Amino acid sequence: MKRVILASTSTLYNGDYLDYLLPTLQNHFEGCKTLLFIPYARPSGISHDDYTTKVSTAFSKINITAKGIHEYENLTEAIQKAEAIFTGGGNTFLLVSQLYKNNLMTVLKNTIEAGTPYLGTSAGSNIGGMTMNTTNDMPIVLPESFQTLGLIPFNLNPHFLDANTQSTHMGETRETRINEFHTISNIPVLGLREGSWLEIYEENITLKGELTARLFRQNEAAIELETDTNFNFLT
Repeated sequence: MKRVILASTSTLYNGDYLDYLLPTLQNHFEGCKTLLFIPYARPSGISHDDYTTKVSTAFSKINITAKGIHEYENLTEAIQKAEAIFTGGGNTFLLVSQLYKNNLMTVLKNTIEAGTPYLGTSAGSNIGGMTMNTTNDMPIVLPESFQTLGLIPFNLNPHFLDANTQSTHMGETRETRINEFHTISNIPVLGLREGSWLEIYEENITLKGELTARLFRQNEAAIELETDTNFNFLT
């Protein structure tokens, strides 16, 4: 069965990395002593080693040892033999490009669907959707494909922000961008606000956190969904 958490963000309200999620992760990764970390998204250009050190510090608080996938010679085997897997945030284009370059997208999908517990934050959550087309990130590289893991039957927009009617910013809102996506695609999109996450266990996809999430569907008005909503109605 799938055991997946897809979170909007890794850090909340100036807290330490992953701190707000650690109680949930302790249950999610119960029985796991080691974790494979995929650092390919490289937020702010951080190195794979430095990113892994940051993750290791966080997971040591719940007695889990993290090791970066870049430290292995056989990347496919590293995924297949992992007790648990975490893909961190950063640039989704870079992340997806590296997964395809190393022929890991399919093996990652198959391993997660076979039951290896998975955590994604930000870019690592984007790849849990059907495609990465609703990321907020700059296209700094061109991936082989925009198709991603398809762990859920819709796309995500992490870090979703509501329009600020008092702002003088003249750029497009997140809602506008998602509506543009829906001129060419019928894939639903969930705007996931900071501090919110999805828990996917077996066939149940449940919204967690204190805030609502905003669901967009082609040719329909967007709707707000409460915590503990089950997204089975989208399957």
